[in-house]
Amino acid sequence: MNDSLKNLKERDWTETRAHSSWQIFKIMAEFVEGFEKLAKIGPCISIFGSARTKPGNRYYDLAQEIATRLAEEGFGIITGGGPGVMEAANKGAQAAHGKSVGANISLPHEQNPNHFIDPEKSLNFDYFFVRKVMFTKYSQGFVMMPGGFGTMDEFFEVATLIQTKKMEETPMVLVGREYWSGLLDWIRTVMMEKENNINPQDLGLLKLFDTADEVVEYFRVFYTTNKLRPNF
Repeated sequence: MNDSLKNLKERDWTETRAHSSWQIFKIMAEFVEGFEKLAKIGPCISIFGSARTKPGNRYYDLAQEIATRLAEEGFGIITGGGPGVMEAANKGAQAAHGKSVGANISLPHEQNPNHFIDPEKSLNFDYFFVRKVMFTKYSQGFVMMPGGFGTMDEFFEVATLIQTKKMEETPMVLVGREYWSGLLDWIRTVMMEKENNINPQDLGLLKLFDTADEVVEYFRVFYTTNKLRPNF
């Protein structure tokens, strides 16, 4: 190989050891702040969904209703802290005088804290992976409203943690048959039946509902026989 071609194949690497070392302290600080705040709040439900869902949209209204009803049952509500479904859920929690938590993430667009988060329960993260630990460690259930890539990321992250028993089996609810049925059909017919990449009991971890009544009743029944505790 001639020298000019060899040089073209070399890759620049500008990362320094010093930068990586200081980054560790920033990550640690986010974990410490999150643990200290969330450990004091008590049992919560995380509600995920699109930041682009507008007030007046049926899923915005449904997220608000679900959050209100769950707050009335004594659960705090954790969201990603932004607009859309997250705003609706925080709004619903406050309407019931429940605990309204926002785990916001710094992004170039879409993500600014909504106005329905309790001031002392607002957190801000630079790292998605730290933020997801906060959602999963302290949530006693997960409600997946319709959303985009971020919601899918959280959906499969939680499903994987429960499937692999890295945390206790925890209620995981998908809301909106029209939105989720196509994905669930693919998981069943391709992922499970055709390729055998999951087992039927893995698919059974997911519950699909359309109404706030169904969601709240599922959580109520589940926690008549299961303890409320951090997941790991």
